[in-house]
Amino acid sequence: MAIEVVDDYQGILKNQRPVIDVRAPEEYGKGSIPSAINLPILNNDERRQVGVCYKNHGQRKAIELGQKLVTESIRSKRVSDWASFVDSHEDAAFCCWRGGLRSRTAYQWLAETGSIIPIVKGGSKALRSYCLRRIEESTDYRWLVLGGRTGSGKTRALQQLTNAIDLERLASHRGSAFGGDIALQPPPISFENALAADLLSIDHDRPVVVEDESRTIGRLALPESFFQSIQNAPLVILELSLEARIANIYDEYVVPGIRASFINALWRIRKRLGGTRYRELLNLMEHGFDSGNQESHFRWIELLLTGYYDPMYDYQLERKHERIVYRGRMDAVVQYVGEQITAA
Repeated sequence: MAIEVVDDYQGILKNQRPVIDVRAPEEYGKGSIPSAINLPILNNDERRQVGVCYKNHGQRKAIELGQKLVTESIRSKRVSDWASFVDSHEDAAFCCWRGGLRSRTAYQWLAETGSIIPIVKGGSKALRSYCLRRIEESTDYRWLVLGGRTGSGKTRALQQLTNAIDLERLASHRGSAFGGDIALQPPPISFENALAADLLSIDHDRPVVVEDESRTIGRLALPESFFQSIQNAPLVILELSLEARIANIYDEYVVPGIRASFINALWRIRKRLGGTRYRELLNLMEHGFDSGNQESHFRWIELLLTGYYDPMYDYQLERKHERIVYRGRMDAVVQYVGEQITAA
């Protein structure tokens, strides 16, 4: 049977083409592209058994074992899951690690039901290589970096701009110790693949806006070459009063937040805070959550900003002062950056 393949990796990523990833869940969990769904042909245990057999006895014996492990009822259920997905995603494609045996087998099984979809040539490995090339090529883009103290509203500014990439959204984390649960962040490979997909959605002939980030966002790290290209780019500083920043942090972090996550986040930076300051902040934080007292929250936020985050950011900003091209409040910054994008 001649098997249809697709190798338009740019189109798959840019257009969010649905991909049925038939790798085992533990493989898929290490990273995938944004538009992939995991509907495996072998589960974790089946894959391990087949892998051992392949290593010890070769491909033919491994295939025989796989056919034995995947009984007719199991096969029928997996094919049904694929068919159901294809019914609502007509442009779907199959993908495994290298576009090999598992993708071809899934193709043949599904074809027996009268439904035919292509397989991704080279599989996840080829898609991954393409994503890494796109990220490397982006180091030549004209970046424009949006900075500002904690609570300045940088994310809201990004959302008002065209040709911008929200790295914190891709990382599912807001960057600081209080930025989110690192356990909920995507795997590094998925993060980088999503970054590559976003890079395909912007106009690289115009300035591309990103937030001023450290190399790590939660437990994820920006690719080194990508990070260095941003570090050399012009910097626009968003300025906001302390009172307004406190209110922003309260509304955006504390109101929807969970008490335990804040206590844990404060614990993680206790050594840098010092014992006395840590205990003061902890008491205010606990009182705020336990009593619902807004003023207690405002007070620990203020102390954390003025005694920890602001001095740290100001020190870093001093080292970048030669890159600063504009400073202003939200409306002025959005207007300035928008003009830079459209004028290019």
